[in-house]
Amino acid sequence: MVSDQLTATRRRLLASGAAVSAAMVAGCIGGNGGPGDDGLLYTQEVNPEGDFDPIVSNDAYSAQVIHQVYDGLYEYDYDLELQPKLAAGEPEEEEDGERYIIEIVDDAEFHNGDPVTAEDVAHSFTAPVEEDTDNRPEYDFIDVDGTEAIDEHTVQIDLEHEYGPFETLTVATYVVNESVRTDDPGEYNTNPVGSGPFTFEDWTSDEFVELEAWDDYWGDPQPELESVRFEAAEDDAGRVSQILAGDTDAIATVPPEDWDQIDGEEGINVHRTESPSYMYVAFNCNEGETTDPDVRRGIAHSFSMSEFVDANLGESATPLNAPIPPIVDELGWEFPMDDWADQTPEYDPDEAEELLEEGLDDPDDWSPTIIVPPDDVRIALGELIASRLDELGYDAEVQSLDFATLTDTYISGDSDDYEMYILGWTGGPDPDVYLYNLFHEENAGVTQGHFYEGSDDFHDAILEARQTADQDDRRELYVDVIDEIVEELPVMAAYSEHNTIATQDYVNDMQPHPNVSYNPELVSDENNVSLDE
Repeated sequence: MVSDQLTATRRRLLASGAAVSAAMVAGCIGGNGGPGDDGLLYTQEVNPEGDFDPIVSNDAYSAQVIHQVYDGLYEYDYDLELQPKLAAGEPEEEEDGERYIIEIVDDAEFHNGDPVTAEDVAHSFTAPVEEDTDNRPEYDFIDVDGTEAIDEHTVQIDLEHEYGPFETLTVATYVVNESVRTDDPGEYNTNPVGSGPFTFEDWTSDEFVELEAWDDYWGDPQPELESVRFEAAEDDAGRVSQILAGDTDAIATVPPEDWDQIDGEEGINVHRTESPSYMYVAFNCNEGETTDPDVRRGIAHSFSMSEFVDANLGESATPLNAPIPPIVDELGWEFPMDDWADQTPEYDPDEAEELLEEGLDDPDDWSPTIIVPPDDVRIALGELIASRLDELGYDAEVQSLDFATLTDTYISGDSDDYEMYILGWTGGPDPDVYLYNLFHEENAGVTQGHFYEGSDDFHDAILEARQTADQDDRRELYVDVIDEIVEELPVMAAYSEHNTIATQDYVNDMQPHPNVSYNPELVSDENNVSLDE
């Protein structure tokens, strides 16, 4: 799920490729980068922001470091199903879904030797609410007064109301060391103490993060790697050149246009897995011409999204017709995806011209602005829409903005700033992650900038679904909500981009995880990355 005010969007937006600023080539590799060395150099797309306390952190690239340093109460496997990690078993539900009792293992330790206790678990759930951190919306239904340790290894988590995704989303919480963290929160944020397989050793902002394997790791399996170093190359060309030159052991996100070249390179392997990412084109429903649904439909008819995805992403993405990635639907929701696909506007320039002429208040003076992140594919999508509108006689403009400026702009609701924006969201295995954060009115100007008011029941249905435990009841509510989104088109679904990694062939057992914040998944029940000697 997501976060607070402006910065609320960062983790999922960044996880979806809303990267920042100019290119950077990673520096010296410090002894990593070749067979015979047990340290892995991993090149990310963007440097971590530097918040390594999971209570505070809200960007995907810091989260990838956090995943190595901390263990979760539960963690996702490669099928996006939660498995106990620090928990000793499944949650026990009480009080009609408003209380959960969870036992934790009795042998887990933090890096400083402190035992992991139920007090640490309770603090990990209540601190985002009590401290009003950027992650509060992920926990704002937690009853902080009722959430407590029953004994050293049993935690009671009380909710203000039923929350349907609690057992599929919220329990996947990293557990912090309460005593060390509360003693000096600032120090803990940049020098974290977790219970994961790697210890945090060193960090220089915008340069690198260094981790070392924890010899006394309580869990199983023990890490095969001796160390991990994270660096970043923020442009695609930089990462590609590094993997081809042998200057890094692995890179995140293989650019679609370079896939065949890298895949055909001797000594390099490429890996791909489906992800719960959702890229979309959102329309300003607050003011301007795109407040009219016919204008939105006209824009959607002016180009072919499926042809764009095929041409620009190929097998690296799947076109979408609804705000639910296929990997989420396949987890038992069985949404009417084919019906929504049939309702999605197809390329029809005559229909586009007619709808725009009828819907625009001033068709002779319409020059919409489309704002996009500095991402090649989404810039290309914005330029395609603009060119199609230009062909119909409208002077559309595409502005590629750095991430900080983009987040300031797309939540303004000002049609002079934008009438369309293209962004993405990487959530989890539950529709609530997408529909509440990206469509509910409580998040207007926070995590969504379309400001769609909807029908009388639209926002109520989203809230009712998240406060309902029964999945069949939730599904019925979500179908009604998505029916309206597909019909009224405040947001046009674009594509779900797969998670990809390229590795040198001496890197063993590295596969991209569906959850981008887990990548690189280095130590799990399903894999344990090592380097050939």
